[in-house]
Amino acid sequence: MEVSLAAWNEFLDAHPHAHLLQTGPWGELKSAFGWEAVRLIVGECGAQVLFRRLPLGFTVAYIPRGPVDRVRPSAFSEPFVEELDALCRRKRAVFLKIEPDAWEQEGQPPTVGAASFRVSRHSIQPRRTLVVDLRGSEEAILGRMKQKCRYNIRLAEKKGVRVRPWDDLDGFHRMMLATGARDAFGVHAAAYYRRAYELFHPAGLAELLVAEYEDEPLAALMVFARGRRAWYLYGASTDRERNRMPTYLLQWEAMRWARQRGAEEYDLYGVPDADEAALEAQFESRRDGLWGVYRFKRGFGGELRRAVPALDRVYHPLLYRLYLWRMAGREAG
Repeated sequence: MEVSLAAWNEFLDAHPHAHLLQTGPWGELKSAFGWEAVRLIVGECGAQVLFRRLPLGFTVAYIPRGPVDRVRPSAFSEPFVEELDALCRRKRAVFLKIEPDAWEQEGQPPTVGAASFRVSRHSIQPRRTLVVDLRGSEEAILGRMKQKCRYNIRLAEKKGVRVRPWDDLDGFHRMMLATGARDAFGVHAAAYYRRAYELFHPAGLAELLVAEYEDEPLAALMVFARGRRAWYLYGASTDRERNRMPTYLLQWEAMRWARQRGAEEYDLYGVPDADEAALEAQFESRRDGLWGVYRFKRGFGGELRRAVPALDRVYHPLLYRLYLWRMAGREAG
């Protein structure tokens, strides 16, 4: 059944390792920027479903990194699927996209009897990422990094770079705009980062960190942590004092912040969707898409992981085919 935000938060209290994108604050964040968040619990299984309005009263439905299940993580029962279908039909969803919270090596995407889902070629969240192991001592974590990365962290400290919590959201947005223009990626409105900070920071689930030299901001990031996991979602840097390697020390301090909150792994959140051999062979020559950040992220010694494919459940086949046609056009372009 559909539940309130308070009831959903209570449900998640029993699931401390549920993904950040299934939390109440994430649903509230997306609700402030064009989505509607609906929380559904059936027995031990639950999901925060996001709906985006389309023309003519239709919607698209999306479950990011869910559902949440106490017994079978990232699985869903027949009764849950029935309730989910009823909800999506009430909301006139053309289709539902689910991105399970599971890694590819853990097995195939979940399916339940006749309640089949299509394996989708199109994901919203990046499928492949690097996850840094935060267990052990700080020296052990540093020891798992590439030598050049360790050197750059220590160099930043020696060259006077300091990292501290920051609350200048406007300054962070200006830095994001500059980085987006330089590295060719999209940037949210300033209000988006401010709302994220307002929702997650008071609960101790996020921190905005800035790396400075002589009180001049050089780089900043927003890090999130819940349960045993932490995520690096937003980061930016200026072109000034880059020889002081501020971004390396900034990531290291974000990892230390996450460890203090009990995190055992740090998700660098997004590298090109290629196998390790291809990544290592091409990272020095390519700068398109996520290739531009792989060279930096690889230094922190993370394990390369790939999420299971997204799953689509179709309610209006003709409109779904239109969606596939449009996606094919984007890929060709």
